[in-house]
Parts: sequence; C-alpha cells; structure tokens
Amino acid sequence: MVSIKQLKYALVVEKTLHFKRAAELSNISQSALSTALRELEKQLGLQIFERDNRKVLVTPLGTQVLEMARNIMLQVEDLQHLADSQSAPLSFPITVGVIPTICPFLLPRIMPILNKRYPQSQLNIVEDQSKELIDMVSQGEMDMAILALPYPCDGLLTMEFWQEDFYWVALKGAANTQLDEIASNQLDHCELMLLKEGHCLKEHILEACTLPDLALNKALGATSLNTLIQMVLGKLGTTLIPQMALDQLISQHSELVAVHLNEAGPHRRIACAIRPNYTRMSTIEALIEICQEALSTGT
Repeated sequence: MVSIKQLKYALVVEKTLHFKRAAELSNISQSALSTALRELEKQLGLQIFERDNRKVLVTPLGTQVLEMARNIMLQVEDLQHLADSQSAPLSFPITVGVIPTICPFLLPRIMPILNKRYPQSQLNIVEDQSKELIDMVSQGEMDMAILALPYPCDGLLTMEFWQEDFYWVALKGAANTQLDEIASNQLDHCELMLLKEGHCLKEHILEACTLPDLALNKALGATSLNTLIQMVLGKLGTTLIPQMALDQLISQHSELVAVHLNEAGPHRRIACAIRPNYTRMSTIEALIEICQEALSTGT
C-alpha cells in the first residue's frame, strides 16, 4: 500500500533531482530512500524517476503522479492542522515567507509585540522574492507569505492589511529637495536608481510614476534598498523607497532628504497570501493584527 512517507520522499527527490541530497533533507540514508521509492514504483506499476550516476529525471507519468502526491500531502497537512485550528493562535510552529523589501523593516517592529503577546510562538521566517514565496505557499512548503500587491497570486487567497506610499530620496541641496511633494514628471532628470529586475517593488514604482520612459540610471542596479541608499550617499543618483523603510534607512543620514511622491496612491498594498482551505485562520488573523499595530505605531 502506498504510504504518505513514500510520497513525501518522492516530492523531495523531485525538488532536488538528487537522491543523496533528498536523503539528507529527509534525514534517512540514501539506500533507505531508494528502497522506499523503488517500492512505490512497484506498487504503482510505473516508473516515476529515471536515474543514473549523473542525473535524475522525472518521467511524464511521474510528473502526473507527483502532482497528485502534492495534492495529497496538502490535504494531509490540512487534516493535521484541523486540530491546531481549535488551539490558541501561534501555539504551534508556523513558517512565514516575506519579500526583501518588507522583511527587514517589518520584522523589527512585530517581533517585540509577538514575543510579548505570544511568548510560546515559533515563527520561522523565509526571505525570498514574490514568485518563490507564492510557489512555496501553493505547494504547502510554508504557511503564508507577506508580499506587496499588485502581484499575481493565482489559486491563493490574499488578505490585504496595509497600504503605503513611496518617497523620493536624494542628497540635500539637490534640485527639488526643498519640496514637500514631488510629481513623477519632476523625476525625469534625477538619475533614478531602482532595484534590479525580479523585484516587484521596481514594477510598483514604475506603475505609480506612470512614466513608461522614465529616465532610469540603467548602468546601476541593486538587490536591496540599503544598497540603493548607499548609492545615493555615493552621489550616484536618487531613488524611491516605501514608507515603512524610511526611518530605518535614512534616520542615521542627516545629508539625505525624503520627499513624498505626489501620485495617486496607495503606491503599494501589503497583504498575506494563504491557501484557500488553510485551517489555521486564527493564527493568520493574530499575525495580521500584530502587523497592523506595529506599522501604525511606526508611522
């Protein structure tokens, strides 16, 4: 009879395409993992993996089997969580994914509240880009993701809990830094620097500015907001950052000025994404409440 453990092992091999690494992640020996998968293939009467000394491939039938296995594992996880849903919020471990343009600015605010209100909580944080987080939530590898909208979250339920605008950051004395508000058409000649492709913040900024031919400094790119600030300090150009990052990024730099972007807002919306049949809703609601409280007191 096919076992849950066999399906779990097969999904780990699919992810790693490497039997040794899959065995290490599953905390069993490679021979035990191979035996379990050979038995699974024998029980099903088909081959899931093609393997030799150099590579592992998933067969066409194996792809269908693994998709069914993934759905079964999600249902098993939901069944296990059903009892948890009757327990106090955050009384069990939970894995939360957060995008890089939110994680370092939200976590320092929520952790003191979380530790005080739910001292027994076990929050595991994964920082990654939106696409990877959405995939992990969909596949049951994490409980929820915190990301910025708009972003496609097909098949997932999104719960918006915060809105914010962007601020233009430049060195004092530069043109327009004396303004209280700045419009996107005033940024044409500001050598604007944004994050590299793949970060949704860049798309949100371009959408907020509504200038498809915005004069960007394309010779420079960064993977973090902190790096962008260092580039501004180095007189390489100017940038735009979200409101929640203002205090942490520029409060220690008196030579920097932040000017509100005067375009229709909110410029981005913060939300959590979960599977529609997720059973630990009391925990999600508790985390959202903490996030809202932390962000409200930090503005």
